[in-house]
Amino acid sequence: MTAGRAAIIEAPERIVVADVEYADPGPGEVLVRLTATGLCHTDLGVLAGGIPFPTPGIIGHEGAGRVEKVGPGVTAVAPGDAVLLSFTSCGACDSCVSAHPAYCDTWLPRNLLGGIRPEGSAGVTRGGEPVAAHFFGQSSFGTYAIADERSLVPVADDADLTVLAPLGCGVLTGFGSMWNVLDPGPADVVAVYGAGAVGLSAIMAAAMREPARIIAIDRVAARLDLARELGATDTVDASSEDVAARLAALTGGRGVTLTFDTTGHPGVARTALDAAAVCGTVLVCGAPPPGTEIAVDIQGILTGKVLRGVTMGDTEPRDLIPRLVALHAEGRLPLEKLEKRYALDDIASAIDDMHNGRTVKPVIVY
Repeated sequence: MTAGRAAIIEAPERIVVADVEYADPGPGEVLVRLTATGLCHTDLGVLAGGIPFPTPGIIGHEGAGRVEKVGPGVTAVAPGDAVLLSFTSCGACDSCVSAHPAYCDTWLPRNLLGGIRPEGSAGVTRGGEPVAAHFFGQSSFGTYAIADERSLVPVADDADLTVLAPLGCGVLTGFGSMWNVLDPGPADVVAVYGAGAVGLSAIMAAAMREPARIIAIDRVAARLDLARELGATDTVDASSEDVAARLAALTGGRGVTLTFDTTGHPGVARTALDAAAVCGTVLVCGAPPPGTEIAVDIQGILTGKVLRGVTMGDTEPRDLIPRLVALHAEGRLPLEKLEKRYALDDIASAIDDMHNGRTVKPVIVY
């Protein structure tokens, strides 16, 4: 057993930091000593009780650190390697073998719902009692994580793991959704609803494709200013402006060809559909509670409009994350502009700052 500390969800809206014990990694597993982890809106969804996860439990899914121990059969990494952590998958189903692991046949139980290791044992305990973990194949709100080998992406030994930690989910999702799925061209008008870490990452990706317009929509003025700095050509303040009217004015009444709704709010998705151009696409992500529905006017989509969902940017982390690391090194992915650092004991402050829009991407540093 390895002693450590972790932030544990005891019940909805209740998180405490406590001493825990980590078991040795099992087959296909790796014990990672964490340097940092990002805080994501999906984590807030679990904490609020909107996403089911066993309690007491450890979440967190944007870990970065160094390999401490490897379990039987692990060949991709060795002790001492610097790694970033992302989601896990089976590696054997049709989606996994075709480079779409975010649509793995067993994605939900492996990443969100189980909270235990594949063989059913508790990898983390507190005072001898089991604590649910294995969130996104890692549970990185602690000083260590027992992670699936498939969750790990090796990086250079001198990589700044604290800065790069958010690549595992938020940045991966935003950048990948724009780059892999929406794939804007020079004639497209792109709109991004929500200028958080996912939305701003999508804006940075879109700017590299140089579409006709990139429109950022949010309710926080500082985030809209940052969106312009990162590549948005236009901004809409949803707290004071008529979003539909502004989009109509910006597009000459033709509508938006490619929309990315990062909010997870059904009303926003409906607004985006109504503002879409003929044959326009509205891509939605986010983590609203199960059963959340989007109202669709069937007549309104008969002009060829497409409503589409996406998970984790439809990415293969081991392909995209190294590219994102390289873009950061080139100065083309300025992650530092999104981040603010917090200690593990201050995780409640990080959660509050993110929830209230004061911080785009909190990073917990160990």
